[in-house]
Amino acid sequence: MSKKFIQYGFIAAGVTNVVGGLIFSKFFSNDLLSSLQPDVLSNFSIISIILWGLAYITVAKNHAAVKWLVAVFAIEKLAYAVVWAKWITTNDVSQVFERDMLTGIFYSIYGPNDFTFGVFFAVVTWQLFKK
Repeated sequence: MSKKFIQYGFIAAGVTNVVGGLIFSKFFSNDLLSSLQPDVLSNFSIISIILWGLAYITVAKNHAAVKWLVAVFAIEKLAYAVVWAKWITTNDVSQVFERDMLTGIFYSIYGPNDFTFGVFFAVVTWQLFKK
């Protein structure tokens, strides 16, 4: 992967967290979102997700200097993907859609999104340690 592609990947991950966190939480007023996974998606957790997003953006240009942090990003994203996989296999997302379309969309996409960015961060980590 080129340095420019990697930079854009970090920015995309960050924007996804920041903008997604604000939109899907309805600017911290989506009680359904937080009630379905209170340990993972409380309003405080949404703030943390937004902060992670800002961290991704912050290191976009200098990611090579913080390779261990990039590894942490990979682990963090994959942890969210695992939590989502557990949730999606024990819950009926169609019932969430019936209650609120936006929350249903969020619960349909957040795991695959986090998995994708987790793999991205893992590949970047591997590339950095390979050098």
